[in-house]
Amino acid sequence: MRIALAIPLLLLGACQVSKDENNGTTSLTYNSDVAENAAADVSNTAENIAADIGNDVKNTGEKIQNKVGNTDVDVKIGKDVKTENKQ
Repeated sequence: MRIALAIPLLLLGACQVSKDENNGTTSLTYNSDVAENAAADVSNTAENIAADIGNDVKNTGEKIQNKVGNTDVDVKIGKDVKTENKQ
């Protein structure tokens, strides 16, 4: 979402303003190459962030697996077994 908010600023960065003092005119040009490069940079950054998040999730999952390991659980089932309801 934050990247979507940055896109208009990047497009604005692709605009080049030049002022001619001799005749008092100002011209505004849009450089599509700059815009394409900025879009590619944003895309690469988003891709890198997603990869970092994926790696963090994977590493955290592996850490949890290593800590939990295999646990044996004994379960007794019978009609005389009583349990407590804790809230």
